[in-house]
Order: sequence, then C-alpha cells, then structure tokens
Amino acid sequence: MNLRKIDSDLEGHPTPRLSFVDVATGSLGQGLSAAAGMAYSAKYIEKIPIKIFCICGDGEMSEGSCWEALLFAWKYKLDNLILIVDMNRFGQSEEAPHKHDVELLKGKLHAFGAKAFSVNGHNLQKLTMTLQKAKKITGQPIAIVAKTFKGKYFGETIEDKPGWHGKALEGEEAKRAIESIKSLMHAEDVTLTPIKPEKLVLKEAVSKISLKALSYKKGDKVATRNAYGTALKNIGETCTKIVATDGDTKNSTMAITFANAYPDRFIEACIAEQNMIGVAVGLQARGLIPFASAFAAFHTRSFDFIRMAAISMANLKIVGSHAGVHIGQDGPSQMALEDFAMMRSVAGSVVLYPSEAVSCENAVMLVANYKGIAYIRTTRGATPVLYPNDEVFEIGKCKVHKAPEGSPKVTIIAGGITLFEGIALFIYSCSIEG
Repeated sequence: MNLRKIDSDLEGHPTPRLSFVDVATGSLGQGLSAAAGMAYSAKYIEKIPIKIFCICGDGEMSEGSCWEALLFAWKYKLDNLILIVDMNRFGQSEEAPHKHDVELLKGKLHAFGAKAFSVNGHNLQKLTMTLQKAKKITGQPIAIVAKTFKGKYFGETIEDKPGWHGKALEGEEAKRAIESIKSLMHAEDVTLTPIKPEKLVLKEAVSKISLKALSYKKGDKVATRNAYGTALKNIGETCTKIVATDGDTKNSTMAITFANAYPDRFIEACIAEQNMIGVAVGLQARGLIPFASAFAAFHTRSFDFIRMAAISMANLKIVGSHAGVHIGQDGPSQMALEDFAMMRSVAGSVVLYPSEAVSCENAVMLVANYKGIAYIRTTRGATPVLYPNDEVFEIGKCKVHKAPEGSPKVTIIAGGITLFEGIALFIYSCSIEG
C-alpha cells in the first residue's frame, strides 16, 4: 500500500535506493544495454557461468538502443543473455507498431543475430520449457517473444483494452481481478525452493588508484587526448578493475593505447553511443570501473543514458575528445560546445577540462578514484606542458598562473585550450598597458 507514496522507497520505477536494485529503470530502451554489459562482464572478464535475463515490452522495442544492444550481443556472442519481450500489443497511448504479429517481431530479432523463440506468455508450462531450451543455446544471444494480453482474466472491460496503462484497479474491478488470479493458482500448498548458487560473487573493494611517475618536459607539446590514453594504460596496469569502451573512435580518442595494452579489458562498442553508455552502466554494476570514450559531440546523443546512470548511482567515467572549435578541419558537426553544460547538469557529476598532459593524466587518476559520474574533456591539438611532473591536483580546485609584480589587475578564467588563449590575451594586455 506504500507504492508511489512520497515517503516510501517504492517509487513508480525502482532505483538503487533499494538494496536489491542495481540499475534504475523508467526511461525505456536502456535495460537491454545494461544487461548486455553485465553479460559481457560475466562471460569475458569475470568468467562465471551465469545467465542474465532482461524483460522488455513490445512498445519499448521501438527504441533504437534496443537494437544497438542486440547487435552488440550478437557481435560478442553473448549466449548468457536472454531477452524476453512481453508482446501485449499496447504501448502507453495506443498499439505498439508490431501489434500482435509475433512472427514479424521474431524475424527481426533473428535478423539481428538472436536465436528467437515465440511462446504463449500465459502458458507457464510452455514458457518454462522455452526457457529451458534457451539456456542450452550457445554462440548467440537468445530472444523469447511472449504473446500476452494486457489484463488477461480481468474481465471484458479490462482485458486487451487500451487506457489502463499505470492505473490501479479499484472497488469491484479489483475484487474480481483478485478472485480471478486466485482461481488460477494451485489449491494445495506448494513450497518452492530456489536453487542455491555454486558460490557467491561479491564485489571486491578497490584500493586507491595511483599514477606511475610522469616523465614530461616543460614546453613539450602533447595533446591531452594522447595523455588520456597513456594515463588509462598506466592505471590499468595497477588496477585490473579498470575497463574501457569506445564508440569506434579509439584511434582518435587514443583509447587505443589501453586497447593495445589490455585487449581483454577493452570493449569496442561501435558507432552506437547510447548502447556504449548503457553497457558501461552494466559493467560498473558488476564492480568494474568503466571509462567510455568518444568524440565529445557524440556524447550528446547518449545524454538520457548518462542522466539515468546518475539515477542508477553509477560509478561511470566518460571521456569526450575533439572538443570545441579548436578541431577546425572537421567542421561544426564534430565540435562539442554544449557538452560542458550538459555534463554539469547531471546530478553529482564532476567535470574536468585539463589543459595539458600533466593535468590530464592527473585528471584520469582523480576520476578513477571518484565514486560517481565523471567527465573528462580532451583536446585534439597538442598543447605545451605547463606543470612539473610532481604537481598535485585536486577536484574542485583551480591553478593560478600568477602575473609579474606590477601587472594590470585582470583575472582571466580559462580551461583546456582556452587557457593558452587566455595567457596570450593577458600578455597582450600587459604590453598594451606597458
């Protein structure tokens, strides 16, 4: 009786406020991506024989991210992932596109690489038999299309009728529905004993992650994207919980440095940024520390996944390269300008925009130790090293480049590539004043 009450943990959609919930739901089309991330971790990183089950609605299958997730599951042969589609033909306000054409949806799932089954979702015996068959499939993900009728057995005014989304039954309608459900249940007492797992899989605590000694020379020009790749490789050497994924831009974001060093902990997510973030959320739910990189501009496509990751209390690190107009040659479609505001609007987020190699490597180390959503913005072009290799950095604290005594009292606040423009402007203003 406490469901959806202001003082209850039982919200309309569950979140990790509940101890048995790993990933928040509510924005549709994201569960399958998170499940794919969990399945990947179980099969290739943890190497444990578990099955991941994901239930989606047929209306939810209109989301493109579901099909991104299926392609990902096919690419990596995630035979430990079982998708169950509840095909009751309704969305929220009208019929879902496939209506009750089971074979049409089943064919699409097959075309995306899944071993597809169909079953009467109200026949528990056949549903159980289908699940047993699904567990024996190897080499590809499994999808089960379960044909159902919304409000089945609840009476002709409710069963298979629109207009009941998210509504509770009341009065006589509720009583009839409860009696109908009771009549379907076994009269005798049945004791169900769940199968005990062979072993408990516990999330291991991660000790503080530190950088290896840096060896940059002041004045040398190094792109922060290159420093990101170097730092990720270095912390990956000391912490096996570090994993990385990228949206087919690893040779530009320089996540390729980590990929070459630890191919067993690098996941190519292809050009599907939404699914990439969802997979990363699934990975962190298994106790890993994922870094997800792409061009900063392309992370705008996955913003809803990032927003939901925050609601999931996810420990997720996002890296956006080729930021701002500085990339020049690639044109405006590649220039991330709104990513700063976007990422700062995420609850509990940390946003870092390092200006050169030493600060960038430290940024990678700092966000690896930060529990929550963190974003690092990197630059394509090379910038001169400003700081000594042993410089100490902290989240939330800026560095001040002091001017000589007697200089004009002007303060310029800058970050990343704009720091060097700011310094140039300051020098110019000093020369004008002088």
